[in-house]
Amino acid sequence: MAPKAPKGTTDLIGEQARSWERFVEVAREVFTVYGYDRVETPAFEQTDLFVRGCGETTDIATKEMFTVYSVGAVQKLRDDEPLKDDQRLALRPEGTASIVRAAAEHGLVTPGGAPVKLWYAGPMFRCERPQKGRLREFRQVGVECLGATDAASDAEMIIMCMRFFEALGIPDSSMRLLINSMGDADCRPAYTEQVAAYLHEHADELCDDCRRRADTNPLRAFDCKNEGCQAVLSDAPRFTDNLCPACEERFDEVKAYLTAAGLDFEIDPTLVRGFDYYTGTVFEVQVEGGLGAQSAIGGGGRYDNLMAEVGGPDTCGLGFAVGYERIMLALDAAGVTLAEPPAPTVYVACVDDTVRETAFEVTRRLRDAGVRTLDDLQGRSLKSQFKVADKAQARLCVVVGPDEVAAGRLTVRDMGTHAERELPIDGIADGVKQMLA
Repeated sequence: MAPKAPKGTTDLIGEQARSWERFVEVAREVFTVYGYDRVETPAFEQTDLFVRGCGETTDIATKEMFTVYSVGAVQKLRDDEPLKDDQRLALRPEGTASIVRAAAEHGLVTPGGAPVKLWYAGPMFRCERPQKGRLREFRQVGVECLGATDAASDAEMIIMCMRFFEALGIPDSSMRLLINSMGDADCRPAYTEQVAAYLHEHADELCDDCRRRADTNPLRAFDCKNEGCQAVLSDAPRFTDNLCPACEERFDEVKAYLTAAGLDFEIDPTLVRGFDYYTGTVFEVQVEGGLGAQSAIGGGGRYDNLMAEVGGPDTCGLGFAVGYERIMLALDAAGVTLAEPPAPTVYVACVDDTVRETAFEVTRRLRDAGVRTLDDLQGRSLKSQFKVADKAQARLCVVVGPDEVAAGRLTVRDMGTHAERELPIDGIADGVKQMLA
């Protein structure tokens, strides 16, 4: 059987790979303006980091993480020996917990210091049913800001996210910005009890997962995609009606900043996002068209207790993550091409073996001058080489033959117009670059 990519994964080839490169480059351009630096974390971490960070009852912790075992750990499992914490590893299902762990481990957050601003890009892994825009290995770009306390930081994060989408080319008219506040330790517990009581009252109308959530994590029920559950929850108590004065005042400040920035937004009192670490302001961006029923392309919010939860200093934080695959669907629906065209290609054709060394030298000179250059490495006939050059969409073809070498001048053919020019061998690189320009 021929090897295939694992279920729920995809290969990025050619234009697709260039689209991902451009996606990351746009992120760098936008986030750098806001003072963010790039960070890279391992593709796997201790499992407990994600369980504690995302929440023990979340889908990620209970059924979506890919577990990683070393050979030594597998042998311990066979021998019924307990594993150490650093032997219980998982492929990262999201980026925030890893970034917070790195910041805590390396002491990036200092008392009285400026907020730490980091951004990342790379693959994440979740063992879920593959579907349109949702893969088991998917790519994300995200940002994390640690130590910022003012309401302006919430608004800045949301504005930066919207600016990123705009820079990618997603039409403003197709996007919806939803915001909510999930309260804090003063008002959240009482609200959670209200939702739990409401779920128990309507248990007969809920799916099995939501009935279970009524006892384990009531707020997760708002994230259920079951239409029957959504209908029931439309009349559930609202967070915005149960905020403490401090949270209500902060939420009002965030809304005022967004309004001043000219952003249109909708308050969605059922918006809770997918992880337990969120507190206070949360937001989500949705698009119309291209994604089916799952219209979200990214979002985030505050997580003021996460660093302490994973063993670091008590530091507030906020961030967002956006999915590459889902955004590409939105861009396709809008008719936007993200990939930049490849650099113009020059093909060096070798007439016969007597001038192969000269052809090799010409190829080297062109590449050293920064020209994307292809050459014959299979001993093809000149006619076949022209076909290869045409298939590669080469702009120019440099013909290296005995007569040309003897005259010290090479024939350069424009593959589009078939017009030809002669250029001196010693000045071949400069001449080709002028023709390309």
